[in-house]
Amino acid sequence: MPLNVWVLMLAQAFAMSATPIMVLLGGIIGAELSPVPSLSTLPIAMMVVGVAVAIVPINILMQRLGRRRVFIGGALLTSVAGVMAALSVWYAQFWGFCASGLLLGCGGAIIQQYRFAAMESVAPTLSAKAASRVLLGGLLAAFLGPELALLAKDILPVTYSGAFLMVTLVGVLALVCLLFYQDEGPVLKASKVERMGIRPLPIILRQSRLWVACGAAVIGYALMSFIMTATPVHMHHIEHHSLEDTKWVIQSHVIAMYLPSLISGYLIARLGHTRIMLAGLALYCLTLALALAGRDLLNYWSALVMLGVGWNFLFVAGTSLLPGCYRPEERFTVQSFNDSLVFGSQALASLGAGWVIYQLGWQLLLVICIPAIATQLILIAWWKLSKSKALQITEP
Repeated sequence: MPLNVWVLMLAQAFAMSATPIMVLLGGIIGAELSPVPSLSTLPIAMMVVGVAVAIVPINILMQRLGRRRVFIGGALLTSVAGVMAALSVWYAQFWGFCASGLLLGCGGAIIQQYRFAAMESVAPTLSAKAASRVLLGGLLAAFLGPELALLAKDILPVTYSGAFLMVTLVGVLALVCLLFYQDEGPVLKASKVERMGIRPLPIILRQSRLWVACGAAVIGYALMSFIMTATPVHMHHIEHHSLEDTKWVIQSHVIAMYLPSLISGYLIARLGHTRIMLAGLALYCLTLALALAGRDLLNYWSALVMLGVGWNFLFVAGTSLLPGCYRPEERFTVQSFNDSLVFGSQALASLGAGWVIYQLGWQLLLVICIPAIATQLILIAWWKLSKSKALQITEP
């Protein structure tokens, strides 16, 4: 793999450590500071909203300034968000804490572009492996983020304020890594040799393959966020599990999200995108069954681990399928469309999680996920049927 891929993997490891810190503590701090219980997950939801609203502006900036400058700016943004969150906790400012989540999400939107930059740095046949290699950086983040949060939560007089200074630290470390990133890759160089023109987006969207790719990422991310956001609140505040047990469940979940990246690129190359997507959907069904079966620590842990692995299969398969739907010069248009759908739906899921968990309960929250799983199955069936019809038309 080129140096770019390794640089992005390491930057991902540091920068993504901020996310599990907010996921672990955001709902808990939100429950303590929010004026009403149903707003307890709003800080986490605002982080996801930040990702969603920043996607299009970030892609415009990358077109004009290049990925490297925007990546470095994103690391700085993460660091600033950490300081803002720490001050908000210190002064018990709920809305300031929500604003820091929004800012952290804007930085996170830039981190989400690492996978596309990695795929542009390698030959098309290696795109799945490059994407999974970068996502593997999240494995270190799964350990680093929660451990830093617990280590630093009491270093300042106000509990948890010190934990968010660790967000600033990991942002600075990511920035140092990104200084070694280079914008040019073989895909970009090839596109400069022969440009075929940029098609209108409605023309590109006629491909069933594109909707399957987007659907895998959208449904994978939205359901994962919906369940993950509600879990710490339900475990710690409703079922009264300890913070250490809650941390272990979330940490195990994040590990399960990224550890399969060791093999998911290989599995996609060997078994194909469709089978890996179906495996991811099957794991999501298993997640629901395990979570509905009981409220013991083992139920939460096993369900969240299955949720993490299922997310990895769906997200890596969808991400690596997407480049086959556009020309190199169309990449920013299609990537911003894809990520707007992905993180817009994730934002809605996170915003809804707090309300659903308090108003409808844990079981109904899980049942709501079933139609989304069925939707992706329908999209895959449509894609396969379209391919079958296309083959019949081309046959003599």
